[in-house]
Amino acid sequence: MKRFDIVNGPQGVSAIIQGCMRMPDLTKEAAAEVIRTAYECGVNFFDHATCYGMGEAEVRFSEAFLLTGLSREDIYIQSKCGICPDRQEFDWTKENILSSVDGILERLKVEYLDTLLLHRPDMLFDPEEVAEAFDILEQAGKVKWFGVSNLVPMQTELLKKYVKQPLIINQVQLSLEQSQLIDQALYMNNKTTDMSINRDGNVLDYCRLHDITIQAWSPLQVGMFGGSFIDNPDFPELNKVLGELAEREGVTKAAIAIAWILRHPAKMQAIIGSMSPVHIREACAAADVTLSHHDWYQLYLAAGKFLP
Repeated sequence: MKRFDIVNGPQGVSAIIQGCMRMPDLTKEAAAEVIRTAYECGVNFFDHATCYGMGEAEVRFSEAFLLTGLSREDIYIQSKCGICPDRQEFDWTKENILSSVDGILERLKVEYLDTLLLHRPDMLFDPEEVAEAFDILEQAGKVKWFGVSNLVPMQTELLKKYVKQPLIINQVQLSLEQSQLIDQALYMNNKTTDMSINRDGNVLDYCRLHDITIQAWSPLQVGMFGGSFIDNPDFPELNKVLGELAEREGVTKAAIAIAWILRHPAKMQAIIGSMSPVHIREACAAADVTLSHHDWYQLYLAAGKFLP
C-alpha cells in the first residue's frame, strides 16, 4: 500500500481510506471483517461522520474494532461533523462542534480523534466560534488535527484567518466521471463547453499551494447518486479502456479508476465505501498500480472529455 506524510498532519497515511458510511448495515462480526481486511491490505485510515447512520456507523465500528485484535495506535480515525439531518441544517456553531465531538468519542469508544473535518459549509458559520471550538478540542486532547469537507478556497481562507491550527484536509468529490476539480483549468475561457465554468474556486490548485491534502470521495460514482460507472452501459468507451488497462495490470476496472486519482501529483487519498471484503481487496490494489502519463489521459478522454 502506497503511503505518504500529510503536511502538518499524520505521517505514513495510506493512499486508500476505508469509508464507514455503510457499516450500520453489517453485523459487528461482518464489520470486523471489513476493518481487518482493509488493514491487511495496508489501509490505516478510517473515515466517519456524525450523519452516517445518525451515529450508528461509529457505534458499529467501535463494536467491531474490539473483535479485530488491532490497537487504537494501529490506525488513524477521522470523523466529520456539521451535517444535522434531523434538523435539516448544516451547523458549525461552537456548541454543535463540541457536542458532536463528545458524541463521536463516546460512540467510537476512543479518547481522541486523529482528524476532525467540518462537513459541508454552514452558510451562517462564524469563524471565531469555530476557532474557539478547535482550541478547546485541541487543548483537551480530543482532536489532533483539523480539516474541512466540500469547502471552496475563500471560505477556507476565512477560517484560516481565525483558526490557529493548520487545516490539513479538504474532502471533495472526484472520479473519472465527476472530474470538475480538474476540468475547468483545461477548458478555461472556452465558451463552447460548460466544463469551462469554475464551480469550485480552483480548489485543487489552492489545496496544492497551501499543503492541504485532498481526499476524494465516491471515486467510482456518476453524479452524487447515479451509481457506479463500472460496467455501466452508459459509459462504453470508458469501460473499454478500463478493461484494457485492468487486464494489463492484473487488477479490476475499479482499481484502475482509483489508480487514475492516485496518479495525480497532488498526492490525494481515495475513499472507498465498499463493505465487501472482496471488493475492498480489489480496490486496494489500486495503490500498487502506477499509470503512465498516457494512461491517465487515455482514461480522461474515454470518460467523455476532449482536449481543446
